[in-house]
Amino acid sequence: MRLSVSLLLFFLLSGPVFSQRTPTTVVARPGDGAHALLRRYGLTSGQHFRQFITLNKANLTTGNGLIVGRRYRLPTGAAARATAPARSSSSSPSVLKAPLFGSQYSRVRILDRTMRGAVYYLSAGHGGPDPGAIGKYGPHRLAEDEYAYDVTLRLARVLMEHGATVYMLVQDPNDGIRDASILKIDHDEVTFPHQRIPLSQLGRLQQRVVQANKLYARHKGAYQRLLALHVDSRSKGQNIDVFFYHHAKSAAGRRLAKNIHQVFTTRYRRAQPNRSYSGNVSARSSLYVVRNSHAPAVFMELGNIHNARDQQRFLLADNRQALANWIYEGLRADYVRK
Repeated sequence: MRLSVSLLLFFLLSGPVFSQRTPTTVVARPGDGAHALLRRYGLTSGQHFRQFITLNKANLTTGNGLIVGRRYRLPTGAAARATAPARSSSSSPSVLKAPLFGSQYSRVRILDRTMRGAVYYLSAGHGGPDPGAIGKYGPHRLAEDEYAYDVTLRLARVLMEHGATVYMLVQDPNDGIRDASILKIDHDEVTFPHQRIPLSQLGRLQQRVVQANKLYARHKGAYQRLLALHVDSRSKGQNIDVFFYHHAKSAAGRRLAKNIHQVFTTRYRRAQPNRSYSGNVSARSSLYVVRNSHAPAVFMELGNIHNARDQQRFLLADNRQALANWIYEGLRADYVRK
């Protein structure tokens, strides 16, 4: 079966790819849940999950949550099983080569097909001549477009791991997924497939929406959604949680936003039980992308780039990955319940 993936310069990798031997114990990262941790090592069956819970019951929180920094045992025999590549129903290798993700992350192994049939248009905010909001961290400048782009790339990769079709509406030819804290500012991003991004804000937004709507027509009848990821700019002292906008008349957009919001609410409750999550879902039909996208759209603000506490949400690569993982969980919940 042909893998349906639509990222610039993607191609199928011929021949199997073997991962390194899986360790018997692993350390939980920020944003990890049991399923996310197991997926990282190719352990996706219900039996793997049940074994994991049994093995680590003493180190789990209420609701089987993980504790960041704590070591967990993987299911017996997992190391041997995880050395084999994931395979499709026809037993052919299910590994993609995705140069857009950079050399370290370009090989994407398909873990399962739970998102097959879903089509996503991912739009990282700003880019090209417009870096968006600029924050300061010591002597460093933090650009909204660089951090939004990194989270968006990570989300695209997770979606691909589960069989979704993904279009990156904004693409950088050489950045890839980056694990550094300070992401270098550049201006070479383009709009899919290879259009120069205009300086005009309206021109940028029109360019992206036109491309997304053309692709929407091509995938007519499929489950299609658009996500726009941004980093907000507010006063330095204002700490904000991730929040979401949808079109007032889009029931599908509202449901998608609420499904992602529910994941964030649950994750915060587990990871920071002494801190309430204040992110919310609201209608904002005036946003150009939300108003003009043919696919139901959700506009996300990931935090305040000027706030020192919010900056930790972006500066740490593990936190950027956690954001991507949590958004994916919300997308999966919405797709399953469609």
